[in-house]
Amino acid sequence: MTNSRLFSFEFFPPQTPEGAEKLTATRKQLALLKPEFFSVTFGAGGSTQERTVETIRQIQADGHNATPHISCVGSTREKIRTLLFTYKDMGIKRIVALRGDLPSGMASIGEFQYANELVSFIRAQTGEHFHIEVAAYPEFHPQARSPREDLANFKRKVMAGANSAITQYFYNADGYFRFIEEARKLGVTVPIVPGIMPIVNFTQLARFSDACGAEIPRWMRKTLEGYGDDSTAIRAFGLDVVTQLCEKLLAGGAPGLHFYTLNQAEPSMEIWKRLGL
Repeated sequence: MTNSRLFSFEFFPPQTPEGAEKLTATRKQLALLKPEFFSVTFGAGGSTQERTVETIRQIQADGHNATPHISCVGSTREKIRTLLFTYKDMGIKRIVALRGDLPSGMASIGEFQYANELVSFIRAQTGEHFHIEVAAYPEFHPQARSPREDLANFKRKVMAGANSAITQYFYNADGYFRFIEEARKLGVTVPIVPGIMPIVNFTQLARFSDACGAEIPRWMRKTLEGYGDDSTAIRAFGLDVVTQLCEKLLAGGAPGLHFYTLNQAEPSMEIWKRLGL
């Protein structure tokens, strides 16, 4: 494995003191793997803004690279500007810039409609201070009208000033490699790091996947359904499948891996160990 590969872990901001305690323990374990950064998600319409900022502050205080997500739907230029300068003052150097989904019940889409507008705004406000990550969808964004349109949207984000991208999670390596090939044909040269979702709870995974358009291949879905409530079997199968996926991605030239941890350390650590990283 070359050192130029980039490994990172993603958390969501905890809602309770117990959750915060658990996340601190998770972070301590994952910090032993010396990742490039820890990222923290940002609720739709800025619904977790304060908790995101606080979690980022704690990660930074522990001496790790913290990377906040910023989603722009339902927000204003003024709010985003304030957030950017808060992070700049904290010494944050990397941001994940996303459109986000409009929360149910929120009437206005806000002053930004698409992620490329957010990327342009970040560049206009802060120049080259931030390394900007954007999202990529190997199996296409659920709201895209066609694969071609989705790739054009992705290119727009990169042209607006993104430095690299992290994909939605997926379980089909060929889909990722095909997406890379198509993006390169369009002249997109930035690193596109695959997002990895360890499999711990099938019901939860199915719900996430249906919502975000990530496909669980039929053979996997049927196998997982067949295990019923046997969580040990689900975890064992999940570890095998996701480790094999990661091996295939790294062997095929993926520039790193970004783990969606769901604030748990063990599944990602076990995959890491099996990969010999």
